[in-house]
Amino acid sequence: MNPNNEESLSGENNTYTRAQAVADGFQFNVSKTAKKAGIRFPVFLTRAVYDQFVTVPPGVDGQNKSGRLWDILWTLRAAILSSRAGCNRLSIELNVRNDNQASRLVELVATLDPLDRNDQRPAITVMLPQEE
Repeated sequence: MNPNNEESLSGENNTYTRAQAVADGFQFNVSKTAKKAGIRFPVFLTRAVYDQFVTVPPGVDGQNKSGRLWDILWTLRAAILSSRAGCNRLSIELNVRNDNQASRLVELVATLDPLDRNDQRPAITVMLPQEE
């Protein structure tokens, strides 16, 4: 992942900041847990990822938010460690169980972008492929 990527959070010039996205509930800062997983950059999940793969659907047994979040972050860490130098976009696949049946394979995307419009430090955003 390339920490020198200079594009805005959406790849366009706009005035909506990551701080606003977090305050508005469109992104979730999971950096504290990511750090425990060995990821050194701040990590954010989009609302869609959080709602679909961290939040436990009603009636699903044997699942909890912290375990589901850990699965995403550990898979992200593995993808980062196996990525090539200079990569700023990763595809992540993991198994998720959203019912009491078998888990299913889902694909997520992680991008390395500036932390915010006025803060060029690197940060990772995990999203659904169609959110890019």
